[in-house]
Amino acid sequence: MFALCSKRLESFFPICKTVGDLEIGLCVLRSSQIFLKNFSSKAPLSLPVEKDKPQEKNQVQGRPFKVSYLVKSCGLTPEVALSVSEKINFQTPERPDSVLGLLRDHGFTMTHISRLVRVCPSLLLANVEKTLLPKLEFYRSIGLSGQDLARIVSSNPYLLTRSLENYIIPCYDILKSVLILDEKVAKCFARSSWLSLQKNNFAVNISTLRALGVPQSFISVLVTCHPSVACRKTTTFEKDVEKVIRMGLNPLKMTFISALHVVSCVGESSWAQKMEMCKRCGWTEDDLLSAFRKDPFFMEISKKTFLSKMDVFVNKMGLQPADVARVPTILRYSLEKRIIPRCSIIKVLHSKGLLKEKVAMSTVLLQSDKTFLNRFVMKHHETVPQLFDIFHGKLSILQTVL
Repeated sequence: MFALCSKRLESFFPICKTVGDLEIGLCVLRSSQIFLKNFSSKAPLSLPVEKDKPQEKNQVQGRPFKVSYLVKSCGLTPEVALSVSEKINFQTPERPDSVLGLLRDHGFTMTHISRLVRVCPSLLLANVEKTLLPKLEFYRSIGLSGQDLARIVSSNPYLLTRSLENYIIPCYDILKSVLILDEKVAKCFARSSWLSLQKNNFAVNISTLRALGVPQSFISVLVTCHPSVACRKTTTFEKDVEKVIRMGLNPLKMTFISALHVVSCVGESSWAQKMEMCKRCGWTEDDLLSAFRKDPFFMEISKKTFLSKMDVFVNKMGLQPADVARVPTILRYSLEKRIIPRCSIIKVLHSKGLLKEKVAMSTVLLQSDKTFLNRFVMKHHETVPQLFDIFHGKLSILQTVL
């Protein structure tokens, strides 16, 4: 390489005969346009460089290895793998391989594994024998195994990160005392809310419900379906219970649990806004409380949805606001798939004189599809053949008929 450089330098500086002369010539070339145009454009000058230190070389190679491993072994996309690789550090595949092997042995597919690693990358570095295996075996002992175990754990990776002795087993014992059956406890584990369970709060909250006479079966529904409510801070929970009781809900009925869930989910300001909205639509306070006692879930409907449905019922179908309050469940049905098609059919039949008596809205909307079809569509389809299309939403009747 040095001989080649010497020949090129001599072509520019014939007088350079010694190494010293060449060094001087090289300095001149570095500052000249001739060097830039004729020498650097042909072939780069290779200068000796210092070799990477062992530690630096490992760091450079480590990141591509991790990314490649995460893509190939964990099913991550290159972009996600790059992001995940910055959160964990491993230079060899032994530890991650042992973790993945254990998961596969317990029924985890590549889809389950990729979800786990995305949410909790550190699991790849967990100790298989001391940390992961005991937890998986515990979950199997309470009835979780195979695809059920894989699905639940991949949806809630923290089931593998929490302490078995200090947290998981104590929580299991508390849930078991309420739910009795392992099958129901397992369903709780599928929800992330139970991970926020504070043992003291949970125990006091359950005691509060029992003191009110709430049946065990209703408490089980609350814990299984709405664990975040059962795990709430005790002072907040008791405040919600008092509010539900003041509104006239009976602790011996299932609607009490539904109301407790709704009250805990709808904040104070939102609750006040929805009450004002109902009053603007013509409901009295008694109408609102009566509707809430019958079906608390209607209070979870958005303002826009509530107003749209009230517009159809009151302005298009001629109902009184109080009529809707008496059957609040109809507010939870789909406007496009149920309310408009069925109301349109009733409107058409009335306009053609095929219905001689007024039909209650509860009859119109609460009936099953089969019953409604037999009573209002099949009976009149020869006279009004478009009823089928109206029922299936193929005709827009809201503007033309309603």
